[in-house]
Amino acid sequence: MMMSLMGRQKIGMFDESTKKTILDVAKYVSIFNVIAAVILFLFIPEPLPLFLGLIFGSLATLLMFLELAVTIEKAVKMEKDRAKAYTASKYYLRVLIYGVVIFISIKASFINVIGTVIGLLSVKVVIYITNIIVQKNSKRKEE
Repeated sequence: MMMSLMGRQKIGMFDESTKKTILDVAKYVSIFNVIAAVILFLFIPEPLPLFLGLIFGSLATLLMFLELAVTIEKAVKMEKDRAKAYTASKYYLRVLIYGVVIFISIKASFINVIGTVIGLLSVKVVIYITNIIVQKNSKRKEE
């Protein structure tokens, strides 16, 4: 609940286009997770640990995606050298958090690390697929 409230407060600081992008990515990651969950529950004998890993990784990567947006929003308002140091420190913090998420999934017997890694990659997959669809639609409009 607290994370949800923090996420909503952070989203409020963006312009409408950025808000829409963040919410669209979250929506498409949710769709990705539903599709992955259906596949898991149909084809994997014990899907629950993989499913929990998928959810754990997806939530972590969505929070890091939001944090990246906040970092960029703040960095563009800074002087060049300060922005460079700020974005680098935030990058290393995100990498550390990804490492902690993977470490937790390795140590927690009820979470599958492969599911966690798939969840951590879900934002990237969604962004790539969305860009491919947008490019195909823009090519059709040009023709």
